[in-house]
Amino acid sequence: MAAAVEGPELEAAAAAGDASEDADAGSRVRPFLGGNRLSLDLYPGGCQRLLHLCVQQPLQLLQVEFLCLSTHEDPQLLEATLAQLPQSLSCLRSLVLKGGQRRDTLGACLRGALTTLPAGLSGLAHLAHLDLSFNSLETLPACVLRMRGLGALLLSHNCLSELPEALGALPALTFLAVTHNRLQTLPPALGALSTLQRLDLSQNLLDTLPPEIGGLGSLLELNLASNRLQSLPASLAGLRSLRLLVLHSNLLASVPAGLARLPLLTRLDLRDNQLRDLPPELLDAPFVRLQGNPLGEASPDVPSSPVAALIPEMPRLFLTSDLDSFPVTPRGCSVTLACGVRLQFPAGATATPITIRYRLLLPEPGLVPLGPHDALLSHVLELQPHGVAFQQDVGLWLLFTPPRARRCREVVVRTRNDNSWGDLETHLEEEAPQRLWAHCQAPHFSWFLVVSRPVSNACLVPPEGTLLCSSGHPGIKVIFPPGATEEPRRVSMQVWPGQHQGWQAAPRPTGRCSGARLPQVVRMAGRELQALLGEPEAAVSPLLCLSQSGPPSFLRPVTVQLPLPSGITGLSLDRSRLHLLYWAPPAVTWDDITAQVVLELTHLYARFQVTHFSWYWLWYTTKNCVGGLARKAWERLRLHRVNLIALQRRRDPEQVLLQCLPRNKVDATLRRLLERYRGPEPSDTVEMFEGEEFFAAFERGIDVDADRPDCVEGRICFVFYSHLKNVKEVYVTTTLDREAQAVRGQVSFYRGTVPVQVPEEAEAARQRKGADVLWMATLPIKLPRLRSSEEPRRRAGLSLAPLNLGDAETGFLTQSNLLSVAGRLGPDWPTVALHLGVSYRELQRIRHEFRDDLDGQIRHMLFSWAERQAGQPGAVGLLVQALEQSDRQDVAEEVRAVLELGCRKYQDGIRRTGLAPKDPALPGSSAPQPPEPAQA
Repeated sequence: MAAAVEGPELEAAAAAGDASEDADAGSRVRPFLGGNRLSLDLYPGGCQRLLHLCVQQPLQLLQVEFLCLSTHEDPQLLEATLAQLPQSLSCLRSLVLKGGQRRDTLGACLRGALTTLPAGLSGLAHLAHLDLSFNSLETLPACVLRMRGLGALLLSHNCLSELPEALGALPALTFLAVTHNRLQTLPPALGALSTLQRLDLSQNLLDTLPPEIGGLGSLLELNLASNRLQSLPASLAGLRSLRLLVLHSNLLASVPAGLARLPLLTRLDLRDNQLRDLPPELLDAPFVRLQGNPLGEASPDVPSSPVAALIPEMPRLFLTSDLDSFPVTPRGCSVTLACGVRLQFPAGATATPITIRYRLLLPEPGLVPLGPHDALLSHVLELQPHGVAFQQDVGLWLLFTPPRARRCREVVVRTRNDNSWGDLETHLEEEAPQRLWAHCQAPHFSWFLVVSRPVSNACLVPPEGTLLCSSGHPGIKVIFPPGATEEPRRVSMQVWPGQHQGWQAAPRPTGRCSGARLPQVVRMAGRELQALLGEPEAAVSPLLCLSQSGPPSFLRPVTVQLPLPSGITGLSLDRSRLHLLYWAPPAVTWDDITAQVVLELTHLYARFQVTHFSWYWLWYTTKNCVGGLARKAWERLRLHRVNLIALQRRRDPEQVLLQCLPRNKVDATLRRLLERYRGPEPSDTVEMFEGEEFFAAFERGIDVDADRPDCVEGRICFVFYSHLKNVKEVYVTTTLDREAQAVRGQVSFYRGTVPVQVPEEAEAARQRKGADVLWMATLPIKLPRLRSSEEPRRRAGLSLAPLNLGDAETGFLTQSNLLSVAGRLGPDWPTVALHLGVSYRELQRIRHEFRDDLDGQIRHMLFSWAERQAGQPGAVGLLVQALEQSDRQDVAEEVRAVLELGCRKYQDGIRRTGLAPKDPALPGSSAPQPPEPAQA
């Protein structure tokens, strides 16, 4: 990028201006124009400056051939500015419209606001170079495809998922860069770019290449690194001009033999693939790089030679939902579990064959270790046998959906080792825009979960002293003088989240939680504090929590620097209103220690000295006793504002959907659900903590229909996690006479443990709203009046042979269970039948035989299928799969709940008789069984 300097041509043009307007315009251009280059990308308000120049039309503007403009502008202003270019800069040859000049608090480049280009830009007849990098393009603007003279097109760091076919019609294109996008396929027309010399498609999602790519006869350099390529087309051997081919970090198992015969190839990068078979000409070629492949790894008995190509390929396993274990041999294997988790066992990870068992557990407070400002992003994965030592680390990929709030947050995989939890070094890999992989190396098998936490800045403090700074707020520092510690000890620092554009993975493992505890820097919005105190001028600094490994105190005082509260400077503050607060858990209140320390104030910062680490907070307020207020403010930082909903399925009112939603997701969720459900408006806003337990109780004559594992004395138990779906679908029933009239009941939501008696009416609790009251909300539930009494008579007269589907260990479905399933299917039964394998001819026969009886059709289909499956393994799993494929997830979940409850009762029975095998205790539980739901 050209520097913004004053050229002699500019000075001559400015001096020669006759009119005052031209002279004034020349003076405005002078700081940004160097020769024929106009650089407005490093200055604020670049679009406004360019619009002003276009209006004034100075002589220098007509000579501009190179324009650099930042896209960190208002989108409408940016569009208006670009629309002026064809008329005002008709000689333009190079146009750079890039984002990336601004960075977030972690130093990552931010994308610009550009999402398209005005159609008139195709009128830039001389344009040969177009750079649109670091923007928000999801499709290539149509005007680009009409720029016939374009020689270089840069589209890196955008959001492109595909390239148009018309791209192949650019006759002069020699350089194309589309790195760091979301490309999954390439258009065949790309092979028509006969003049293309350099093509960079690295860091995308490509898994195949079109054979037409071999038509790029002029191509000199091709970069396809960091994609998902598993094979290459043989047509690559036709790239006779190719000098550089980069294919590292893919999934290639082989490469075309013709690559060895490319006459001009001087570098072939095949690192970090799965290559086991390579042409001999490439094996010994000096320009081929093969590190990270099985071919390049020498073992004690197999030298690194062409013989390595005879090593059998690593097995790949894809487990279905009815399997909970798999074998691993010394050959290694790649495993994809039914829940989406991936594992990579390298060759030699285990010396003897071993069977690995897994299960996916619902998160519960006793199983999920969260800090005060952590958020859970996944369910809990348990891998057994626990504590098994592998000779090489096993790769583990956990899938999660990233939340919106990302500023100063990082994602880590948390695991349990011995009796403590710790965070593993984690890398993020993007599968789709809203789906990420958390990748780590598992040193042992235990419990694993994905957690979002404040960004950690850690350091090892030597006896010579050191300095620790916060990456989220550079003004926060901790200064360790020489002699503060005799032995090195580890300290950390974290930053509380706000609005941000990208995730950061954990830079390093932080050790076990019992050793190096995690300090935090937390910010509170000024408006929230002022509303809490009722004081417009109140302000606070970031909240700093410091802790360490090793002895509780330092040998010499450590200096801590905090920024002054927002809007306060050291020259204008009233010292009597400045309070330094201190909190040492498990104390309840904050202490004002302003009089016990020496506060050194500068214009922007306050410094003080401590000998041990805890929580510190600067407050600026007229209040005298701020300890209790600080406790309320700190709790407010951790609260989530949510709404509760209760909806009934339109075609089956006995099916009730209960959900706890963050306030900002309520409208979108209701728009999606109201096509199939109806019900009252959501509850008033309720505040909840991450991991807080609550439950729903049906009242006024309505009860839960089925026996469920999460149902305690008729109340459905929930645990709130802000980034998981807190939703359950239950079936309700009533003992009241629905033939006489509709039943108008309600569902109420309560906090904490299940009380001994839940009031049937929550009218008294309505008057006691607050963060700690028992009652949260009550929503009405209505079961409509039955139109006839045919259904009870049909069920009473039903005569079917006793039938149990399944087995004792995996769970039975009894005749009563199957009747309940039949009563839920309704008009969806033919779809379910076809997914169960019932032939279309039998389907027609059932419809004809029970042509006026929908319930008879459903029951006959389901029970005749079940009788054929009696005694066969996997029948229940087949039923659940058919329900899911028929978009009846609600019934599938009900069947799973019945099976889980049956398995639990079966295990309880054999445990009482002393026949149960030993099962490792779950963390946080002293019993040898998984933690039970919250009990009364």
